[in-house]
Order: sequence, then structure tokens, then C-alpha cells
Amino acid sequence: VAIKKISLLQESRDEVCLNEIQVMRDMKNANLVNYVDSYLVDEEVWLVMEYMDGGSLYDVIRETHMAEGEIAAVSRE
Repeated sequence: VAIKKISLLQESRDEVCLNEIQVMRDMKNANLVNYVDSYLVDEEVWLVMEYMDGGSLYDVIRETHMAEGEIAAVSRE
């Protein structure tokens, strides 16, 4: 598993965090990371998710140069 820690000290983070949990919990798709559970630890919410070897999509996009058609295919999936 992987744990994403989200600080609740910043304004409006509560709503963003709750929205992220709801979307992850409700969406089941082979192309999405599976949500396991979430925990409130001090001033942070810990999201427990399926581990993705290779990093996040953001990491892949930042490190990889893709043609427009490849970006379209990734976005579509």
C-alpha cells in the first residue's frame, strides 16, 4: 500500500480532502488507484491506497516527453 498525507492546517483543505476521498471511494476502474481507507492522524488525513510502482501520473508526465497523440491516449484512459 501507499499512504498519502494531507495536512488540514491550510484553509479549504478540509473540503478538498473530503472530495478526494469521496471520488476515490466511489470510482472503481482498472486505470485508477484503488482506495483502501483513510485515517485522521493529528492535523493530517492519511489516505491509504494501492501502491503504484513507477510513481504518480504527474511524475510520469513530468519525466517523459510524449507526442500529442500519446498524451491524448493517456488522458482518454
